[in-house]
Amino acid sequence: MDRSYRVLLIGGRGNIGSGLRTYLPKLDPRYRVVSIDLPGAPDRATEPDAQRVFIDLDLMADPEAFRSHLEGYDLIVYLSRTRDYPRMRKMTDLVFQAIQSLDPVPMVIGSSSVHAVDDAYRFFNEGEYAVLAERRFADIKEWPKPIPATLPPCPINDYGREKAHVEEWVEKMAANGHAAVAMRWGGVNWQNTALMTERGYFAVWCHQEDAARMVHACYTSHLAGRLVSGAHYFVISDNTYNIFDIDTPRREVGYDPLHNAESFYP
Repeated sequence: MDRSYRVLLIGGRGNIGSGLRTYLPKLDPRYRVVSIDLPGAPDRATEPDAQRVFIDLDLMADPEAFRSHLEGYDLIVYLSRTRDYPRMRKMTDLVFQAIQSLDPVPMVIGSSSVHAVDDAYRFFNEGEYAVLAERRFADIKEWPKPIPATLPPCPINDYGREKAHVEEWVEKMAANGHAAVAMRWGGVNWQNTALMTERGYFAVWCHQEDAARMVHACYTSHLAGRLVSGAHYFVISDNTYNIFDIDTPRREVGYDPLHNAESFYP
């Protein structure tokens, strides 16, 4: 059997990371996943076979200890965040600087969000997007074209700006010859339901399994020498009323989502 794929999740107990720990090994049993998390962070994984190898560490409090835990991985997925914007930028800088100091430098996936491009659609507050968010599909006169994966960041708040900063680092890594992509995650939740109170959630929803399928597609593309390093992709399920371009990652890395938010609606 081929050697294992060693994966480190930085912040792997949350909504996205718990799904990666659950579904990556189902996609390929060679995945061996370790997660660095704040001590006491709640684990969102619900499946008994989710991989649960944890390192409890506040990376901001002990950067040297954090750096010592990065050696020996094939893929690092940066998921952690803090709600304080200046501190978040500082943490992102610390993480990417530490990764780039490794030899060899592993492939990196940086955690962005659909909110990195909020100015492109104002989060369902105006125009046809607002009509769609209210599920008044018959009233839509002209269906909006999907927001392209190639669209540069256009944030409107600090949350979006922190995600744009992650994308800047991904581009820097690519420019330095390393394998890196940014994931513009949609609405991922540990219950894997699209029936959430957030306005228009059904159009941005992503099942944890589809999130894992995107990571797997990018990593296997990297192994095959086909990865478009520096790219940013929307990570959305195959929703009937999706407003984001997922055809680009289908074409470039073979993303193949399985789930549709409409399965939850009559």
